[in-house]
Amino acid sequence: MKRKVTESLKGLGLPPAEDCIVVSIDQQKLWHFQGPECDCYVISTARAGRGCVQDSQQTPDGLHQVCEKIGAGAAAGTVFKARQATGKTSDEWPTPEDNLITSRILWLEGLEAGHNRGSDAAGRIVDTRLRYVYIHGTNQATKLGQPNSHGCVLLSDHDIIRLFEGVAVGTKVLIRD
Repeated sequence: MKRKVTESLKGLGLPPAEDCIVVSIDQQKLWHFQGPECDCYVISTARAGRGCVQDSQQTPDGLHQVCEKIGAGAAAGTVFKARQATGKTSDEWPTPEDNLITSRILWLEGLEAGHNRGSDAAGRIVDTRLRYVYIHGTNQATKLGQPNSHGCVLLSDHDIIRLFEGVAVGTKVLIRD
């Protein structure tokens, strides 16, 4: 899998990455490679499947990078709205059935112009960053392992905090079937 990231980077004229993330939509898993080490996490991607078009509520595929990290130091379960901590945790949230953004946010930006960055040949917006696609915590950890998001990659609060601590801005992320 790490080789797939290296090949994707090479195809885009980018240097290889020692530290990278691979997200498998069909397996509902995320691997974080750090040199020879690898951590694996159970995730949820979009209920609507894979795709890059704005408002599709699909998880965008292809090569991305972490462009911003949000939530350092927040308590586990902290709920975020518009990338701002609300001051409440998911346990205190008035509508706990909502699929909330919790604990930490790794904001993604696409690296493939016309596929997950900018607009496609038909003029549709396919920009992962403008779509506000994140890797983030969820209050619905019991649903991890099956598609359950509106396009983002969801992890348990514990796992997103651990991943967040080990990832830098610029870390490459390959999302694939």
